Amino acid sequence: MARLNMVQAIDQALQQEMERDDTVIVLGEDVGKDGGVFRVTEGLVERFGENRVIDTPLAESAILGFSIGAAIAGFRPVAEMQFSGFSYPAFDQMVSHAGRMRKRSQGTWTVPLVMRTPYGGGIRALEHHSESMEAIWAHIPGIKTVIPSDPYDAKGLLIAAIRDPDPVVFYEPKRVYRAIKMEVPEESYEIPLGKAQVVREGSDATLIAWGAQVRTCKAAAEQMSAEKRGEVEVVDVRTLNPFDRETVIGSVRKTGRAVVVSEEPPTVSFTSEIMAQIMEHAILKLEAPARRVTGFDTPTPLAKLEDWFLPDVDLVIRETLKTLEF
Repeated sequence: MARLNMVQAIDQALQQEMERDDTVIVLGEDVGKDGGVFRVTEGLVERFGENRVIDTPLAESAILGFSIGAAIAGFRPVAEMQFSGFSYPAFDQMVSHAGRMRKRSQGTWTVPLVMRTPYGGGIRALEHHSESMEAIWAHIPGIKTVIPSDPYDAKGLLIAAIRDPDPVVFYEPKRVYRAIKMEVPEESYEIPLGKAQVVREGSDATLIAWGAQVRTCKAAAEQMSAEKRGEVEVVDVRTLNPFDRETVIGSVRKTGRAVVVSEEPPTVSFTSEIMAQIMEHAILKLEAPARRVTGFDTPTPLAKLEDWFLPDVDLVIRETLKTLEF
């Protein structure tokens, strides 16, 4: 079993799925010759050729529009948007066509495509490179929204997304791309979409997060434990849509306290949705009001202010202590 970072795990998933199924194709700006802006698709064009690893023009709507047509025709496209902030020109294609096609055709057609895109802050990137707007995709009927937090999950979730009959938005936290390595099985495996994971057991409060913020929450929980300030459970949501309410609410009912952590703007966020679910399904078990730790209702700032914008371990600990001391 090799130790891989997230870039390597995603690349391995793509290679194995392209080897297994010749209808899987990869397309996007610079995914072929250059191997993608983060080198996630490095080596694919040499192995599978330019007919299956396609360098496209700089036109996100065209990339996704082509992918929708190819998916309906029997292919399984994996379309890369270089950064999540560049994907908005493709929003109409997702809303108007990809998400509606199964219902529009009464089940005659499905759209088995994956839109991969790096998202989130933490690498000192430029404007339109660091936002965390996953809630807008999770809001679209017919679209599944997946966000891995580590290399193992990245491989298993991406394989499941490629094999899924419906369109999947696959957000990749670029802050995690090369930050950690872990053991990843060499063989192919799937992690079911719509299943959250308790990544750390605890009894006093629940931290709920996804993507890069799972690592922040785990670090906060470990520090609190070491300082004997509480034993905190951490839940990795993994997929925003479908949302695993059972696992999340089960944890909150057990601990009686909840803090939801993300990089999103707080207004109309997926963080807000989880807060609403907690109030609807666990209010009588709460020992304190649920809290949230997020970014701000502003564009993601440039490098100088990025550390002030993103939730960090100290902020998560402060907010968790407020729930414990309520």
